Amino acid sequence: MRILHLMRIDNDVVEAIGNTPLIKLKRASEATGCTILGKAEFMNPGQSVKDRAGKQMILEAEKRGDLKPGGLVVEGTAGNTGIGLAIVASARGYRTMIVIPETQSREKKDMLRLCGAELVEVPALPYSNPNNYQHIARRLADELRESEPNGVLFADQWNNLDNPKAHYVSTGPEIWEQTDGKVDGFICSIGTGGTLAGVSAFLREKNKDIVIGVADPRGAAMYELFKNGVAKPTAGGSITEGIGLGRVTPVIADARVDEAYLVPDEEAVPVIYDLLEHEGLCLGGSTGVNVAGAIRLARQLGPGHTVVTILCDSGNRYQSKLFNPDFMRSKNLPVPQWLERRSTVKVPLAEV
Repeated sequence: MRILHLMRIDNDVVEAIGNTPLIKLKRASEATGCTILGKAEFMNPGQSVKDRAGKQMILEAEKRGDLKPGGLVVEGTAGNTGIGLAIVASARGYRTMIVIPETQSREKKDMLRLCGAELVEVPALPYSNPNNYQHIARRLADELRESEPNGVLFADQWNNLDNPKAHYVSTGPEIWEQTDGKVDGFICSIGTGGTLAGVSAFLREKNKDIVIGVADPRGAAMYELFKNGVAKPTAGGSITEGIGLGRVTPVIADARVDEAYLVPDEEAVPVIYDLLEHEGLCLGGSTGVNVAGAIRLARQLGPGHTVVTILCDSGNRYQSKLFNPDFMRSKNLPVPQWLERRSTVKVPLAEV
C-alpha cells in the first residue's frame, strides 16, 4: 500500500519557529513514577526557547508600525533572546544591536555575530547600577531613535508583554495539544518570566487544577517571591546563564505559581550530564534547573502524573563553561569521569 505524506513548507525561518516536540525524559520519569516531558525548544532555528519571544516582539512591532524595512532592533540580553531577535530581524529586513554582559559565554557571542548582530559588550553589573546592560540598551535605543528614519524597536523583554504572549499563543497550546490535555503540572525557571507566565495562563484556562511550579537558581529572587511574597535574592550564586530574576516585572506581575523550588547548581549540573550521557540530549544549564524542578514537582504530586518542563537551549552554547572540566572545578562543581576523558584524549597527528 502506498503511503502519502503531506509536505509542510515554511515560507521562511520565522514560520519555522515553534511546533517543537515533547520528549519523554526516561530516567527522570523512571525515578519518580511519573511521565516527565521536556518541550524541545533547542530545536528552534536559533536553538532556544527565546526564538518565540523574538518572533512575537518583532511581529507585534510591525503591526503597530514601529518598524519599517531597514529599521533597527535593540535589546539588552544574556544571549538567547538576542539570537532569536537577530534571526527574525534578518529574515524580515531589519538590523540588530545587542548589548550583552561580557561574562556571557563565548559561544553565544559568536552566534550573535554570525546572525548579523552588532554586539556591544559591557561589564556585568547589578540591575541597580545605571550601567547595567539593560539600562545601557534602553539609553542606546532612545538615542538612536532620533537618527533612524525606519524606526527603532527596543525589545525590552522584561517589560514587553508580547514576550509572554508568544507562549500564550504558541507554547501553551502546543503542550495542551501534544498531551491531549493530560497534563498535571508545568514547571520552569524564570529569566524574564515570559515562558512561565504565558504557558501557565493558557494551561490554567484549559484546566484550573494544573499545578504551576517555578525552579529557581541560587542568587535569584523568584523562590522567595512565590514562596514568601517578597522578591528577595537567596544566598549564593549560580553558573546558569539567562535565568535568575531579581525583581517583579510586568511580565510576571500577574503570574500564579503553586510551588517554588530552590535548585542549587550541585543538583542541576548532574542532571545535565545525565541527560547527555544516557539520553543523548546536550542541553544548557537552565535546563538542568528545569528538569531538577520537574523531578521535585513530580515527587510531590506522586506517581502516575504528567509533568512538562522546558528544554531551553542547546548545550553547544556552553562548551567553554558547563562542559569544560577546568571551569567546573574552579566553581567546585562535579565533573563526571566521561567528560574528563573526552576532554583529555589526544589523537596523534598522522606522519607526513
